[in-house]
Amino acid sequence: MRGYFKILVIPLVILLSLSSCVTIKQGEVGVKRKFGKYADKGYTEGLRVYNPLFAQVIKVSTQTENLEVGLSIPSKEGLNILSDVSILYNVRESKVPELLRNIGTDYEENVILPVFRSAVADISANYYAKDMHTGERSQIELAIKERMMDYLEKEGIVIQSVLLKSIKLPSSLSNAIEQKLEAEQQALRMQFVLQQAERKAEQKRIEAKGIRDAQIIIAEGLDEKILQFKSIEAFDKLANSNNAKVIISDGDMPIILNDDN
Repeated sequence: MRGYFKILVIPLVILLSLSSCVTIKQGEVGVKRKFGKYADKGYTEGLRVYNPLFAQVIKVSTQTENLEVGLSIPSKEGLNILSDVSILYNVRESKVPELLRNIGTDYEENVILPVFRSAVADISANYYAKDMHTGERSQIELAIKERMMDYLEKEGIVIQSVLLKSIKLPSSLSNAIEQKLEAEQQALRMQFVLQQAERKAEQKRIEAKGIRDAQIIIAEGLDEKILQFKSIEAFDKLANSNNAKVIISDGDMPIILNDDN
């Protein structure tokens, strides 16, 4: 009889010993709940022992979590824009026991998502639908994040980022935005062409001014005495030339006719 008792008791003791240990990993906090009451302080990483008959250890991740949400976002003009949203958040280690006592383990469904939907409705109503498809999107994301933190920070939940993804505008608005962007691109191209033409025109004006200035300088330097001196030089060279030529002159400038013979 005693042998049978040992056979039954020993496996039971082993089973209880194994079930009374829990491993807390890095990036987790374990909180003991005894008779339905959570402890004031959580366990950090390591092997922890507890009595499974009266207590259990609830583990909560303190690492960055990505909560994916799909919803319809209202705009200022009353349109609904479909979007996939990523909410990046983490739970503060020191706040885990309080979070479990106040909200429980379903804090994503019970707190984060309702607060997020409320924040989106409040913030997006101040922006036009086109703003969610342009550079204004980052401002909308930041405003939603800050509005969520106003409520969730005291609960020990830190919203790191709110990312609006896959924005789906109504087809009519999307076409209008594309046409506007295309028109803006054409305007930029035309502006570039005009700037190039202006630069070329300016270059030609500078060249013409240079030629004009040079001609003015030359004209100012060619007075009557210089022209007479140049004429005398020309007559002198012709007089000393061995070639037969016919020279017609009014006394100032020579005109040379070559002898074809």
